[in-house]
Amino acid sequence: MSKNIIPIFFSCDDNFVKYTIVSLKSIMENASKEYKYVIHILNTDISEEMKKIVLDMENDNFEILFEDVTDYLKSISGKLPIRDYYSKTTYYRMFIAEMYPEYDKAIYIDSDTIVLGDISELYNYDIGDKYVGAARDQVMVQTDVYGEYVEKVLGIDRNNYFNAGILLMNCEQFRNNKALDRFVELLYDYNFVVTQDEDYLNLICKDNVFWLEQQWNTEVYGNITYDESEFKIIHYIMVSKPWHYKDCKYAKHFWKYAKETAVYDEISKELESYTDEQRKEDNDSCDRLYQTALNEIAKENNYLNLLNSGMLKSRDRIEVLGKIAKLESEGRFDVDVEEDPPTKELLPEDIDYLKKKFKSKLKTKLTYRIARSYMNNMLENKKLIIHDIKGIENFKNLNSGAIITCNHFNALDSFAMQIAYEESGQKNRKFYRVIREGNYTNFSGFYGLLMRNCYTFPLSSNKDTMKKFFESLDTVLQNGDFMLIYPEQSMWWNYKKPKPLKKGAYTFAMRANVPVLPCFITMQDSDVLDDDGFYVQEYTIHIGEPIYPDSSKTKAENIEYMRNKNYEVWKQIYEETYGEKLVYLCESEDKLAEDKMA
Repeated sequence: MSKNIIPIFFSCDDNFVKYTIVSLKSIMENASKEYKYVIHILNTDISEEMKKIVLDMENDNFEILFEDVTDYLKSISGKLPIRDYYSKTTYYRMFIAEMYPEYDKAIYIDSDTIVLGDISELYNYDIGDKYVGAARDQVMVQTDVYGEYVEKVLGIDRNNYFNAGILLMNCEQFRNNKALDRFVELLYDYNFVVTQDEDYLNLICKDNVFWLEQQWNTEVYGNITYDESEFKIIHYIMVSKPWHYKDCKYAKHFWKYAKETAVYDEISKELESYTDEQRKEDNDSCDRLYQTALNEIAKENNYLNLLNSGMLKSRDRIEVLGKIAKLESEGRFDVDVEEDPPTKELLPEDIDYLKKKFKSKLKTKLTYRIARSYMNNMLENKKLIIHDIKGIENFKNLNSGAIITCNHFNALDSFAMQIAYEESGQKNRKFYRVIREGNYTNFSGFYGLLMRNCYTFPLSSNKDTMKKFFESLDTVLQNGDFMLIYPEQSMWWNYKKPKPLKKGAYTFAMRANVPVLPCFITMQDSDVLDDDGFYVQEYTIHIGEPIYPDSSKTKAENIEYMRNKNYEVWKQIYEETYGEKLVYLCESEDKLAEDKMA
């Protein structure tokens, strides 16, 4: 007769798995033999050596599985804003319900625990339709600053905030109520920096918590109101680690089980070698956390204040970011994520590319003044922030016309490039922009005015108009002026990566025998919150060295050479600025190296 299964989840890395071993040993020693326990250890990087030590602990009642979550995280990464979910193992508990649809209920437990009670008793609690069974977090209950943080930043009563280190998870309710989607929404809404994933879980599960007796999560912190003999789980929270401090309260329980494991010697050595400098860093980290909580409480735009003011992140922007992630995962980089105005055919008589007519010149002059005033206002009010311009000498030293390329991620990137042009001192040379046909013909309001009159070069679906376009473009470049082109084709809002490049810009440069000046704009959050609930981005404009056609190459070879070179310049800027390799969701790094320019 088969035994009922109780699933138990840990999440850890190679550095912390030795404490998982001790916690697991305590579970095994005290658990009822009437059940089959399946231990899932969620990880991305545990060594084979440590895995063997753990697997040697298996017996008739305990099956141990190492679950590498890398592939799953990749499969959902399109939903997530780019943060540190791959490296922070505590986030993994968020994905248990979706990763394991065969479980209606499961236990999650932190590795810095010792289980003195029968874990099956915890599993057998009937929590009804509540999302989790959990115990109150005593740090929030007993420390005023942290309690105030919970109430004034999260909007949760300090006595109703749970510690997420021991959870009886109602996986069925998590799935039915789309808790993962709610988590994703919150990730976009606000970056919680005090208890991070625990804050998200408390918001998701607010008013849906089955309160466990505190004995099931006895935190080594503050005042404990019941006798040690009643402890069911000891939780060595924050810096209260028995493997770092000989005077840690209730350390005897940890060492009792540690002595029965193959990692005892290693952990003992860690305790003996822990330095005063490391203990000072522990104290400093506690002080920093305390100050972080104070800062969040005082922050004008903390989560609760944003919620109450209706200024949480725009769902429209969040939807756009979701579309971008989906398209990236599918490798469809040239597809738009936001609707442009419908295209109306632009006829030759509708456009004066070179502004030869008096009326065209006048409208351009007046519109430019309006645009300049608008841009100055944007700069003054920090709606457009230029952090730095790097490589401006490459722009200053151009002695001919040129194709200026730039990544396209915001309507304001054109303004940023205008500022770079002005900073270059090339005032005797005009600065034009290639735009789409529909943006010229059908864009309404103020931006429509700019599209039609600020040195723009609209493309056209009309063959005769395109003939006029090419002739005018050649004239512009041969006169020594500049043409801004976005070779990625599509605009993806606040997308930081360079996308694969189309051939057009390099074909134009080759036609006129002028260089390409590769520019790439990187971004970082400012301290200014925009009307959409996202922080205004600070731009750094990187201007690379001009790429000249090679006289030894054919036209086709030159086009590919300049395109490839442009991409490599952008890629290098991206990797050096953000400190990470350029990898897209759709492909492996090796595949990208082969196909990025296909």
